[in-house]
Amino acid sequence: MPQVVVVADDLTGANATGVLLGKNGLSTNTLLDWDNIGHLDCDCLLCPIDSRGLDEASAYDRVYKAASLLKSPRIKLYSKRMDSTLRGNLGAETDAILDALGDGWIAIAVACFPQAKRATVGGRLLVDLVPLHLTEVAADPRNPINTPIVEELFRRQTKYDTRVVYIEDVSKGPAHLAKLVEKAAGEGVRILIFDAISAGDLDKIARGVAQSGVKFVAVDPGAFTAACAKVLVKGAIAESMPPKKILSVVGSVNGVASTQVLKFLSTTKCYNVFIDTDRIVGSVGEREAEIRRVRMEVNARANGFEILSIVGSGVYPQSRIDFAKHAESSGMSAGEISSTINDSISEIVAGILSDNPCIAGLYTCGGDISVAVCNRLGVYALKLHAEVVPLASFGELKGGPFDGLKFITKGGMVGDEGALVTCIEYLRGKI
Repeated sequence: MPQVVVVADDLTGANATGVLLGKNGLSTNTLLDWDNIGHLDCDCLLCPIDSRGLDEASAYDRVYKAASLLKSPRIKLYSKRMDSTLRGNLGAETDAILDALGDGWIAIAVACFPQAKRATVGGRLLVDLVPLHLTEVAADPRNPINTPIVEELFRRQTKYDTRVVYIEDVSKGPAHLAKLVEKAAGEGVRILIFDAISAGDLDKIARGVAQSGVKFVAVDPGAFTAACAKVLVKGAIAESMPPKKILSVVGSVNGVASTQVLKFLSTTKCYNVFIDTDRIVGSVGEREAEIRRVRMEVNARANGFEILSIVGSGVYPQSRIDFAKHAESSGMSAGEISSTINDSISEIVAGILSDNPCIAGLYTCGGDISVAVCNRLGVYALKLHAEVVPLASFGELKGGPFDGLKFITKGGMVGDEGALVTCIEYLRGKI
């Protein structure tokens, strides 16, 4: 008897979800002939019903019938697989599975699919950083999309109340999310739509929903279903603990830092993203978009690298901001411009650390950046252990959500060209 049942709107989507579940150590079968359902012995049963191109009423009927036939008290997780670009009958099919399962069930809809560069931020689905309605899928002749707003696409068909949980709440962790889910369910919300950027976000949501004790069905392209299976299903295995990672942050603007960054990037296997400081000190919208871009780019490649790096573009002379000119045009003082850059970089750092719990070491270069990062992370003290190179200190953070995180801080204008490489290698040996 399966412990997981997935009703999918097409065969390829069912198979893709099954592969993700299989990575959790669960046996998976995709059902092609309903007359032979009794012959299948597996942990996870994937049931494609080919409903994406149907009209709303027909799609509802297919999902309702399938879910009704599969319903059992022994099922640990129900999933309604939806297209990763939100094509098809989202609302009608979600209503159908809720109706089949009965009162007391809610839908947890998470459109994020990190493996395919799908992320939801501010209630909007981004496909490889592009809003959904501006991608090629918008012109799909059978399922045209004219909005990136996930809740709006659900509301066009659903009869149930919906609510969005934004990334700011997701970042606060499972216990906070459990309370939000309980509250929403108690207020009659039946479809709860979550922002998510990374696999770490999916795990937080899965654990939070499980902790709430509310009966739910996962509505997603597959990655969230797999995250839920790790939490709920007997026999599932959590993914092996990923290798510990290091995040390197350079915000110092001078020739010494530039030389060290160049040496580091040319000799060290890492994934680096440059922060466009012109956009950071532009409009509020530009700043928010740049913070989001850097965070998403790092998260998209985090699994493939032990060392992650973000560097302010001003580290190179040709990319440096003319503070006097910008102050004159913007009305901001040079100090306000500097603070905006430091605060933005610290916001990016906090987001990346939250998304990637495997990061066990943090390197910051530049006194102002180091202070801004510590403030953002809620650090109340630095426990010091050793000097790595002159004016580069190794220790651990005290206080805040990343208490105990190993760190190295270094002054921006000290050290030879290999100082950054030396610090990262030292940190690797300590995490």
